[in-house]
Amino acid sequence: MSDPSSPEWLEHLASRPFAFYPAIVGVEHNEWRLRRATWSEILVANTRQNLEVWIPRRYFGEIARVEDPVMIVGLTRELEYKAGAVWPHERRVVSMPAPAARLRYPSEPEPQPTPPAAPPRTPSTESRISRMIALVLGTALVAFVVIVAVFRIGPFRSRVVFTARDQAYLELTRLDDYHAVVKKLGPPAEERWRSPEGEIQYQRLSYPQRGYSVILMGPNRSEARYIGAVDRNWQVLHYVELPGGGNTAPLLRSLKRF
Repeated sequence: MSDPSSPEWLEHLASRPFAFYPAIVGVEHNEWRLRRATWSEILVANTRQNLEVWIPRRYFGEIARVEDPVMIVGLTRELEYKAGAVWPHERRVVSMPAPAARLRYPSEPEPQPTPPAAPPRTPSTESRISRMIALVLGTALVAFVVIVAVFRIGPFRSRVVFTARDQAYLELTRLDDYHAVVKKLGPPAEERWRSPEGEIQYQRLSYPQRGYSVILMGPNRSEARYIGAVDRNWQVLHYVELPGGGNTAPLLRSLKRF
């Protein structure tokens, strides 16, 4: 039972208390119960502490087959509880002090001082003249290359056209539904729905005059919300941050064109 998005996985999780492995850093007692679940997060409550926390579904892994004395739920990353939420735990690396200088025993000979370097030789008049000739020739060669490049590129200057890029999608947030998007960007030229396996619904609102499409996602069509924008080549232009950490960029990149 390794798919946290399946109904059977949630039913099994809600049947009894469970413990996380690895345990959440910052929480003393590692025993929890399922309270609520959405398409992106799961709310769990500690059985001894007055503590409830939302955890993104992507951090949930497999449920252990051995359930005695308590059911074990695996986490894909070590998490830490702080500021009322869970975050990926980063372990600090302690740098070791530099080794002390090696002690010299009395029997060892004293290091001999390094003899002073010989004074630099003054370049002769002939070498200075050679360098000046090389410098003049190099400067002339660079000037010649620049002149040739200017005359070759000059006729094509009139063909360069600068256009402004529409970035109105930057005004959209993860709380915007279909009506909010239409209010900010106007009616789309085309609307498409995609329903892969499961309950997640995807909606694409195409704006060819703007050069991009807006993507909405939700457990059903009435609850679909904005998750990002892609260009004509299906490259991600914009994504939103999730409340439990992370963002929708990986989801948009893995979503097939529709």
